[in-house]
Amino acid sequence: MNPKSDATQLSQQKQSVETLRWREGRLEMIDQRVLPMHFEYLAYTNAKEVAEGIRSMVVRGAPAIGCAAAYGVALEALASQHMANDAFIQAMERGFTELAQSRPTAVNLFWALQRMRACWEKSSSAPPPQIAAILLEEAHEVSQEDVRINRAMGAFGASLLNDGARVLTHCNAGALATAGHGTALGVFRSAVEAGKKISVIADETRPFLQGARLTAWEMVQEHIPVTLITDNMSGHLMQHGEIDAVVVGTDRVAANGDVANKIGTYMVAVLAKRHGIPFYVACPLSTIDLSISQGKDIPIEERSRDEVLGFRDYRWAPVGVSVRNPAFDVTPAELVTALITEKGVVHHPNVQNISALFR
Repeated sequence: MNPKSDATQLSQQKQSVETLRWREGRLEMIDQRVLPMHFEYLAYTNAKEVAEGIRSMVVRGAPAIGCAAAYGVALEALASQHMANDAFIQAMERGFTELAQSRPTAVNLFWALQRMRACWEKSSSAPPPQIAAILLEEAHEVSQEDVRINRAMGAFGASLLNDGARVLTHCNAGALATAGHGTALGVFRSAVEAGKKISVIADETRPFLQGARLTAWEMVQEHIPVTLITDNMSGHLMQHGEIDAVVVGTDRVAANGDVANKIGTYMVAVLAKRHGIPFYVACPLSTIDLSISQGKDIPIEERSRDEVLGFRDYRWAPVGVSVRNPAFDVTPAELVTALITEKGVVHHPNVQNISALFR
């Protein structure tokens, strides 16, 4: 896993963001840990490397994690295609296990692995090289499908925003969190494409600063007006009438409409409810987990204490302090104005209208 030698500064980048790309038999992913100061791709050649890329936050965002996992399976097949059949099967199973263990909350990871496993099982009678080619084609389709879905969600979501709307978002649910266009930020992009003049307010999103580093960067690249605030400023802006709507992404939605998203989302939803501001969640169907009945059953990842003690090489907390670092929280469905899906807008999400999406 090595940075590409042609890594360039951000000022030289084109506006469209290609979070994952296939180049010369390898998966390349933007290293989101070093944005916005540096822009570089890292290359991956097998499932173990991709799993580490997911775990270490080179790639993040539920749809992008799903796409990366699909490519991880394909890479493992390509790396193992010259093995005897039994050894090939063992290598593939190890690859699936490593990828499944990379991050627990984003359901798209498991959705993608299930899809890739079904594809493998369907072609299991073929020789390994042919299986590898089939799995790579499926991974490409997962990625391309994600962009199509995001475009559909963007169009539905754009219709909810008035011309001139000031929209708050939390974390990064943009092109960097997907295969392209984005979920929440895809709504903003589609609104702008439709001719609406919207402006974005980005929470910095402590402790990993995805809003400050990633969302703000994406909006600046595309010349969409964006204002960065700290996480504890949103209530003040709502109180003074400076926010018209909230649009966020999600890593998993329970069958009853409870939403797991980046830590701090629940607080934003409570504040939006208090001030009568619509709270929308951009949500592809692959992020809805009908096997989990309610949000309290969604596994919440607890990340390294180092993310809270400081940032990169700078530490601001005293030695010896205890730390909690849950990466996600759950927003109850009663606080969600609507889910924005590729099949349309689901107002007041509940078991009935969510299950109807899958009929």
